[in-house]
Amino acid sequence: MVSKGPGGARCKLDASQLRVLELVLDAGPAVAGWSDQCWTLARIAEVVRRGFGGEYTLAGMDLLLHRIGWSLQVPSRKATECDEEKIAAWKDEQWPVIKGRRRTWAPGSASKTKPARG
Repeated sequence: MVSKGPGGARCKLDASQLRVLELVLDAGPAVAGWSDQCWTLARIAEVVRRGFGGEYTLAGMDLLLHRIGWSLQVPSRKATECDEEKIAAWKDEQWPVIKGRRRTWAPGSASKTKPARG
């Protein structure tokens, strides 16, 4: 038996278009017209539609991105807006207020049918 190659639909973009798409993705969403540094499948599908005329479902766009080595779940670099000093100050000042003090032991139960006595 001989393999006929990978299954599924053929890629709608040729090799040169895939290279251009990677350059657009590397440049970031702000360069493509969005105000933040967050790529979403819908945004990338819109870039492909506007730039190359190809229509992809979100699932198809996910497959295409994996094919070219991209994953939406793990950023390869920090956002350009990241300010480590502000983050550290927020953690020191605001987080303890939000988190609050840890409760000491109190009667309780996770059961909805058998509430805690107390």
